[in-house]
Amino acid sequence: MEASKTWLQRTIGSHRLLKAFIFLLIDMSLCYPSEPQGELPYMTSDVKEVAGKSFDYIVVGGGTAGCPLAATLSEKFSVLLVERGGSPYDNPLVLDKRGRVLGGSSAINGGFYSRASKDFVNSAGWDEELVEDAYAWVESRIVSTPELTPWQTVVEFALLEAGILPYNGFSLQHIEGTKIGGSIFDIWGTRHTSADLLKAANPKNIVVLLNATVKSIIFHGNGNATETAVHGIRFIKSDGSTDQTYEAYLNQPKNSTSSGDVILSAGALGSPQILLLSGIGPHKHLKTLNILHVLSLKGVGKGMKDNPCIAVLVDTDPQSRQPEPPQVTGIAKDFKYIVEGGIIPISFNATRMPIAAKIAFPVSEGKLTLNSTDPRQNPSVKFNYLAEEKDLEDCANMVSLLERVAKSQSVAFYLGVKHQNNLMASTDEQRKFCKENVKTYFHYHGGCTVGSVVDDDYKVYGVKGLRVVDGSTFLESPGTNPMATLLMLGRYQGIKITILLTLHFMIIRPRT
Repeated sequence: MEASKTWLQRTIGSHRLLKAFIFLLIDMSLCYPSEPQGELPYMTSDVKEVAGKSFDYIVVGGGTAGCPLAATLSEKFSVLLVERGGSPYDNPLVLDKRGRVLGGSSAINGGFYSRASKDFVNSAGWDEELVEDAYAWVESRIVSTPELTPWQTVVEFALLEAGILPYNGFSLQHIEGTKIGGSIFDIWGTRHTSADLLKAANPKNIVVLLNATVKSIIFHGNGNATETAVHGIRFIKSDGSTDQTYEAYLNQPKNSTSSGDVILSAGALGSPQILLLSGIGPHKHLKTLNILHVLSLKGVGKGMKDNPCIAVLVDTDPQSRQPEPPQVTGIAKDFKYIVEGGIIPISFNATRMPIAAKIAFPVSEGKLTLNSTDPRQNPSVKFNYLAEEKDLEDCANMVSLLERVAKSQSVAFYLGVKHQNNLMASTDEQRKFCKENVKTYFHYHGGCTVGSVVDDDYKVYGVKGLRVVDGSTFLESPGTNPMATLLMLGRYQGIKITILLTLHFMIIRPRT
């Protein structure tokens, strides 16, 4: 079986014509329409409608990666997409900081769209041509070119004034200097989340279950004592109105050794939590909560990272300005620092104007553990911001750059205040400022990393029929922020799974 898998991967990697032919087997109406087509698929919050049913693929988490993944798989397979939150179309005012809503973090973030660097793509071992196709598929549906607001134009000049060069104009690429990025807000200010990508799904093949929280994964024996196999999922209502558990299953094709997968796309906090609740992870930790141990994978919940953020306010007092997402970014010092500015609401009638920077490649890391066996409860996460000396040193240098942007002549002129170049005098002062002001950038990653928990195909080690496709698999956060790459990854993995499975059936069922 392993030899067959290796042969399939080698075949796809080296035979472009074969891959092009297989692409024709996928409905090409999904590829590059000028605007989103179709309607959203059937959605329900009635768990009884889904309970007891079987599907080719079950995607857990209708977030940034989960929606494009489910939409792509539905072109050839039956798919159940389970989301613990509700629909953003029913309630556009989403306040959940973890993005527990259909569309995930793309429904609550700043909407800035920028691809991963070429180095990131190469280190991930992804097929560059397929990556390009997947990015383009996303961008043709939900990404727009922003028209800069006056404040964003000021931020642009401030970044250049601080020496973040060259000026790259509009670009979706991750390139050093100052640039205008893409946006998931259109020219009318309407946000287009990953949930909009479900319009590209085959409505006959997909069901979206909302307001349901996955409790654990169901395993069963398959006659192989050395391999654990996935049978389905257990889930409960998210609102806590009942603790009754429901189940949904994977289809078990007759006369075939291959079936679909349960794919976790619940995010860097959700996916490792579900694996732990299912008995996959460090044995000692699971034992403390009396969770039946299924498989020992010490990497589950380990290597948790977030990009340390430092922000400074350039306005002296709250004002009643129109909130603005970032449209411009500065990428500096060999891609080490990312700097952006925006206008954020602090109440219903007041805003502030921060300029923020993050360390792109922190070395400090932490871990995720369970507090409870209730999947509706948040896990315990410790990121250990600035714990390593290198991160603290990088933060001090970042503060120096951040000050030059925030205290630039461009910003002073816009605010109508006197320009003051009173920067922090010493490295010690900058380091102290970092320790006292570091905060999250909400770019969580790790917990199910490639090479530790999943292989290069995002399959969980030692388990048949289980994958993880989301930011928990990343060793670093790609680009200026991970949204674009997660959207791409969902599409990319959906196509790759379709190609591999199509090849598999072509080999075991040759035409006569």
